[in-house]
Amino acid sequence: MSGDRAQGLTVSVGTHCAYCALQCGTRLHRSGQAVEVEPSPDFPVNQGGLCQKGWTAPVLITAPDRLRTPLVRGAGGELAPAGWDEALDLIARRLQRLRAEHGPDAVAVFGGGGLTNEKAYALGKFARVALGTSRIDYNGRFCMSSAAAAGNAAFGIDRGLPFPVTDLSGADVVMLAGANPAETMPPLMRHLTRPRLVVIDPRRTRTAEQAALHLQPAPGTDLALALGLLHLAVTDGHLDKEYLDTRTTGFEAAWEYAVAWWPERVEQITGVPVDDQRAAVRMLAEADRRYLLTGRGVEQHSKGTDTAAAFINLALALGLPGRAGSGYGCLTGQGNGQGGREHGQKADQLPGYRMISDPEARAHVAGVWGVDPASLPGPGPGAYQLLDALGTPGGPRAMLVFGSNPVVSAPHAAHVARRLAALDLLVVADLVPSETTELADVVLPVAQWAEEEGTTTSLEGRVLRRRPVLAPPDGVRTDLEVLHGLAVRLGQPAHRFPVSPRAVFDELRRASGGGRADYAGITYERLDAGEALYWPCPDVPGGDHPGTPRLFLDRFAHPDGRARFAPVEHRDPAETPGTDYPLLATTGRVLAQYQSGAQTRRVPELVAAAPEAHVEVHPDTAARYGLGEGGLARVTSARGSTIARVRLVRTLRTDTVFLPFHFPGAGRANLLTGPALDPVSGMPEFKVSAVRIEPWREPTT
Repeated sequence: MSGDRAQGLTVSVGTHCAYCALQCGTRLHRSGQAVEVEPSPDFPVNQGGLCQKGWTAPVLITAPDRLRTPLVRGAGGELAPAGWDEALDLIARRLQRLRAEHGPDAVAVFGGGGLTNEKAYALGKFARVALGTSRIDYNGRFCMSSAAAAGNAAFGIDRGLPFPVTDLSGADVVMLAGANPAETMPPLMRHLTRPRLVVIDPRRTRTAEQAALHLQPAPGTDLALALGLLHLAVTDGHLDKEYLDTRTTGFEAAWEYAVAWWPERVEQITGVPVDDQRAAVRMLAEADRRYLLTGRGVEQHSKGTDTAAAFINLALALGLPGRAGSGYGCLTGQGNGQGGREHGQKADQLPGYRMISDPEARAHVAGVWGVDPASLPGPGPGAYQLLDALGTPGGPRAMLVFGSNPVVSAPHAAHVARRLAALDLLVVADLVPSETTELADVVLPVAQWAEEEGTTTSLEGRVLRRRPVLAPPDGVRTDLEVLHGLAVRLGQPAHRFPVSPRAVFDELRRASGGGRADYAGITYERLDAGEALYWPCPDVPGGDHPGTPRLFLDRFAHPDGRARFAPVEHRDPAETPGTDYPLLATTGRVLAQYQSGAQTRRVPELVAAAPEAHVEVHPDTAARYGLGEGGLARVTSARGSTIARVRLVRTLRTDTVFLPFHFPGAGRANLLTGPALDPVSGMPEFKVSAVRIEPWREPTT
């Protein structure tokens, strides 16, 4: 079914929310063109609840400025409507010319953590087979890559939560490091009402307000704090020696660094009192059922991988991972942030979480795709390096963007916008106009969550079915149809790029089979029958493997079955305060908005709740710099300035200001953030920028 035809019937479908990685269960009801949502009472993650964004998600379906026809930039510089054949022919012709003149890496692809598994898989295949380019990465590099690198190194597998969300409901204590689920994923808090919470965050967030203990380190010092907590776990007698001896390796090397982080030194660096450090370790160590969860506050640093590893070290020292009723996990952020990084749109990976540099992995995937393994490119640069190279000598001359808005979401945003503008060809596939489509040479209108079939994978590794409640509007195509149309025009056989999500998923199953993220035993039929299937779920005789809701109960995924400690040491962030920039700026999310805001800024209820960019400032800091509640401030770093409305927050550190990153134009928080990257994960340092702040008044005309 296509267009607005056959939509007069009343239809109800079970599906999942369009937003975060909880992927809350919902039911959509359509009568004519009107769509309403209600939470699924029997889905265990949200248990009949939704957040403000989930309740208002159907508003986006009828957004007044919904893209409904391809747009092509003409000779006069304006985007004008075009037919699909015209748009796709133009793209293919220009891609072929650029590849012929500059080689396959002259074309880049940029994906998103909100794409379904099928689309993420097809995008990676399209880049490597139809384009032959190594230049593909995605916006998940800005979200979960540090914890992914640390988790793979420690456990041999990266799955956000290696246990179901519902396990948290039975905990006695949960430590949340750099995570604010009360705003970023509110339904998760239903599982955190029983446990006593230890929250580590420079801000007193809504989550911290519910904590039994709140540790408030200076931005950029989380690694020092984690080392200090490990130090206390050892010196205060909380080390689980039997667990260390039987289930881990490498403790002594990690302890060589932690031994120097006595609590008084940690207090001096972080500002966290010794008594609070000791109380946090004691609470976590002495509980029967305990979990340690990390989030973006731990990861989004130039040392994010080491910081995540340091918290994993603490969890291992206390014997948490791989035990029923306890564990370590990462609160994955984007809607399909887990599946999106498993199936090939990441620069160094092939489907099934296989590494593209592994000859066996290349041979397996090439066999599924029907191509020569030698034809597959090697690993490419991470997201920021890719964006930074656009339009430069030797860098990509064209980029195709699917499901991302890097003009707002990328660090050093003004620079990234200049790089995108320098391209010979920028193609953006999206459902609504964005700050990135404004720069595009071709804009392709694609279907959105309520109009498409597919699967996503939640932060707990559970594979879920997305079902459409209505067809895309006339003139709109799915991402799979777009990739098919381009691939055929680039000389690929039509059968190699199917447009049916079910056909793509069946191929994904085969490509992932035997990999770390093995989906081979998962089928649409099993999911539609209501089975709760968590990967790895290999294909077995009889086709009834139950999946793996809880990883590591018997062994970790390294060949020797043991988890690895990581020897890590604290280092300063790339920037520290000085005379010109005396404050620290940190960025994050607010309840009513999501990611770059391209979707949520079109929902009136959400705009009313969070209408514009704001900056949180302690009253003493505001007084020092002449700021008042509700006034405008200019926040300036070495990269640029952001204009935001002042909010006075007495619980904020006096050396810190906070800005949400959802807003466009002069309110972009990422005009402040810089290009410093984690050397392992490629994660940018979103959480620490040295800034100054001053009053700002709108120019009068």
